[in-house]
Amino acid sequence: MVPSTNARSGPLSDLLILDLTLFMAGPYCTQILADLGARVLKIERETGDYTRTLPPHFVKGNSAYFHSLNRNKESVVLDLKAPKGRDVFLRLVQEADIVFENFRPGVMERLGLGYSQLAEANPRIVLCSISGFGQDGPYRERPAYDMIVQALSGSMSITGEPGRRPVRLGIPLGDLAAGMFGAIGALGAFIESKASGQGQHIDVSMLDCQINMLSYPAVYYLVAGDLPGPQGRGHISIPTYRAFTCADNVDVCVTATTEKMWKSLCQMLGMPELVSDPRFITNEDRHRNKEALWEQLDAAFLQRTSQEWLQQLQEFDVPAAPVNTVDRALADVQVQHRNMVVTAQHPDGDTMQLLGNPVKMSRTPGNPCNWPPDVGEHTRLVLQDTLGMTPDEVAALEADGIVFCQPEA
Repeated sequence: MVPSTNARSGPLSDLLILDLTLFMAGPYCTQILADLGARVLKIERETGDYTRTLPPHFVKGNSAYFHSLNRNKESVVLDLKAPKGRDVFLRLVQEADIVFENFRPGVMERLGLGYSQLAEANPRIVLCSISGFGQDGPYRERPAYDMIVQALSGSMSITGEPGRRPVRLGIPLGDLAAGMFGAIGALGAFIESKASGQGQHIDVSMLDCQINMLSYPAVYYLVAGDLPGPQGRGHISIPTYRAFTCADNVDVCVTATTEKMWKSLCQMLGMPELVSDPRFITNEDRHRNKEALWEQLDAAFLQRTSQEWLQQLQEFDVPAAPVNTVDRALADVQVQHRNMVVTAQHPDGDTMQLLGNPVKMSRTPGNPCNWPPDVGEHTRLVLQDTLGMTPDEVAALEADGIVFCQPEA
């Protein structure tokens, strides 16, 4: 495989991925793999991924939303509805390892690019389909977005303050979780294909992923019929795992999960009598009398500022953190130290800050932060260098409207 123009390194640097995905779940998935070194060819229509035009913020003609999900990729414009475009794509499949798509179920088959057609071109190909509800079942044909699966999964019903209306999560976890599970599943299938020589079709449902991530609250219901509701500032099981408002109106999260931490918290607050109070002896006691406990703790935390409490909580070895706004979170010294805010540089010298790769590897650290591609920026490179087409062949395809190439510099 001929390397791309982007500098590529990392544990997946020998992997070639064809990315047919749009919006968030799929692009987030393939960006994870691109960050780890995979060569990701983003196959687009001539107008590009819809999110390129999503307001309100734009950099170099593309939206900030698009930039957040498509770094370290290459853009190839290809008309998959045209027979010649389909043929070019199948030639790329012969060279590829994994194909990702997030169309509605059935679209790939109607394009003549279902798993059986891809496997005929390359028996070891892995196809990962990410959809709202999966490739089968009564909801198969329904469209879905992040908030739809948050609502259906029950996630919204346990998010927010007790006694108030459900709210969506502040981050699009329905999309992000499907992207993460898609990357895990596809890599698992790829590893297996190295031994068997056969690929397979991975079916990732956004709803499935959200149901899986309900975790212990759902198991509490399955085991005991205990229907969870909004947990608000606290934890369903641990009353000293909670946010408290301080004198400066900043909230501090405290996670005193052990008996030692509970006693240290009482000592720090100057309330050692709580330790021997019969209502609060054990965690079960504290859980049973949590409203009375919270009343005392809430009043105590209002006596000092967040910084004063945070310093003391650290001294007493009780885990705690301020409830940061996004700007404070990104400026945090630990976040900065871990390179979780990185700089991408455009060929013309302009720069843009993006979020970093959370997977740190000692020997194969992965790709640097390459600028997300313009529409069709790499079409000519891929067709000529990866498929061996001549400039005249590429020009003929472009004249027929099958591909689009950015003008050569």
